[in-house]
Amino acid sequence: MPPTSMQDASEPLPDIAPAPGVPPGPPLAPAGGLPTDPPPGLPPGLTLVATPIGNLDDLSARALAALRGADAVLCEDTRVTSKLLARHGISATLWPLHDHNEEARLPDLVARLHNGARLALVSDAGTPLVSDPGYRLVRAVIAAGLAVHAIPGANAAVMALTLSGLPPHPFLFLGFLPARTGPRQAELARLKAMEQAGLSATLIFYEAPHRAAETLAALATALGPDRPAALARELTKRFEEVRRGTLATLLEGALADPPRGEVVLLAGPPPADAHGTASLDEALLAAMGSMSLRDAAAVVAVGHGLPRKSVYARALELAAQNPRAD
Repeated sequence: MPPTSMQDASEPLPDIAPAPGVPPGPPLAPAGGLPTDPPPGLPPGLTLVATPIGNLDDLSARALAALRGADAVLCEDTRVTSKLLARHGISATLWPLHDHNEEARLPDLVARLHNGARLALVSDAGTPLVSDPGYRLVRAVIAAGLAVHAIPGANAAVMALTLSGLPPHPFLFLGFLPARTGPRQAELARLKAMEQAGLSATLIFYEAPHRAAETLAALATALGPDRPAALARELTKRFEEVRRGTLATLLEGALADPPRGEVVLLAGPPPADAHGTASLDEALLAAMGSMSLRDAAAVVAVGHGLPRKSVYARALELAAQNPRAD
């Protein structure tokens, strides 16, 4: 197999020609029907390709065809992606695209797409853009009026949710909480205020294994130690594990037996009667402590099923009575 070529992030991207022998993508299916066969290659434009989150065999036929047919594959870490491609016998040109170079790459990548390039975007694991780079590129491609496609696949947050035993909908995915204590406490205070204003959803976070216990402690403090919760790790791998319990029991477990591998933390919604215990004023004051007055009124209005105008008027009154609240 020819070696996979990799481009250093500091070098200009080389010229590329359309991949030989790769036909254009299929036309859009007529209303009421979808193609039954996967496309043999990749249509012109940017295609987001979900990759495995642990087990390298979790790659669909469409994803394999797209990676084979791409003029170049944009990836977070060429070492990680080259390993995946080698597993499936794919030779491809790899270009690094990550948080540190994405903005600088945009003009060149958009120009190449204008010229008919077929580019695939992958992350190290899972679905691109979900706690991974690529959002700025997708926005730039859309703004340029060019095509963006997606090939679905694995997502750790959704898999953990389905295995957790917690209510699957609604859910709120929050990615990684801030690593520093102050910003993390502020983010959790905002979430707590939203719950007091009526939010009732399963919360999903990503976390590094060495910070799992610290984050569980912060969640227990902010949301309550008895909140139903789950910790999922090493999903799709040999040592896959899902721990279920409360935030307090999961914290005890994380301290006694620290988790290894990438971690997904989930906290269930607050008890059904929690929203009724807070008056309108209490909910407004809590929300106003972490967001603008207008946003606080909007959130509380939805949570309490009240007209936004009347809630906003009450928020103005509370702000006048409590200068620090706004």
